[in-house]
Amino acid sequence: MQRHVTVGVDESTESLAAAHWAAREALRRGAEVRLVHTWAWHPRPSASVPADVSERRWAEQTLDRAVVSVRSAHPGLRLVDRLVADSPVDTLLEEAEKAELLVLGSRGLGAVTGFVVGSVSQRLVARSPRPVVLVRARQTLADEHLPAPDGISPEEIPETPYRDVLLGLDTSRPCDELVEFAFAAAARRDARLRVLHAYRVPAAHTVDDTSAPTPAPELLAARERAVVATLRPWCDKFPGVPVVESVVRERAANALVQAATGAGLVVVGRRIRDTSLGIGPQVGPVTHAVLHHAGCPVAVVPHP
Repeated sequence: MQRHVTVGVDESTESLAAAHWAAREALRRGAEVRLVHTWAWHPRPSASVPADVSERRWAEQTLDRAVVSVRSAHPGLRLVDRLVADSPVDTLLEEAEKAELLVLGSRGLGAVTGFVVGSVSQRLVARSPRPVVLVRARQTLADEHLPAPDGISPEEIPETPYRDVLLGLDTSRPCDELVEFAFAAAARRDARLRVLHAYRVPAAHTVDDTSAPTPAPELLAARERAVVATLRPWCDKFPGVPVVESVVRERAANALVQAATGAGLVVVGRRIRDTSLGIGPQVGPVTHAVLHHAGCPVAVVPHP
């Protein structure tokens, strides 16, 4: 079966940004990209559908516009498009089963209010068996790279080094899938991997739970050792990836959102829960915060 990256597309600008990001990622992986658009008949069509065009024809035109845009930007890319009359969540979950990666768009609202992660995207992130990447509106090729020197043309941007890949690491749970995804992403970009582990100091290690200026040295050292031990086999497997570890005493959500400034990709995890216990698919609070407030693409990797 052909390896591929799947992207869900609609008529939005964030969807088109996601399609182009997916195309670049497919090229990095030596895979094809699949553009999938879903539609359903409604007795009262959306206001975005012109009055003189049927819903199906509008869906065809929406997909065609995305295909033309991606093909014109990436003429050597293997591309497949699918128009499906079904639920977007059901369709894209089925597509994700067969893909290496699912890519979706996420609408930006600004630095203060954060980003909108729509209900479809939230359900897909929480339920997808494969990693999901959310891409912001207006995300471009240049945004993946460090600032280019004056005089560099757009055609030369791919020669400019990539921005860092940032991994949010929790050493208290198995996370091989998460760590491998981050290392592989950095390796494909020939980029640096920044690994951030944040923790809160238990009350027993502080003077009064809030006023201690620094964490207990032995606790910090233990956390640093745990990070090094977790990364060691992956550093051996990806010797060409430069790694910088940071261990900070702070809320993980705050630390990751702040560290995401200047990154090209943030990688966070989502625990795969046992639904037989009556707990449905969920996205944890740290991942939820990063999805809504990090300004760069965010990859959510499911793991046990």
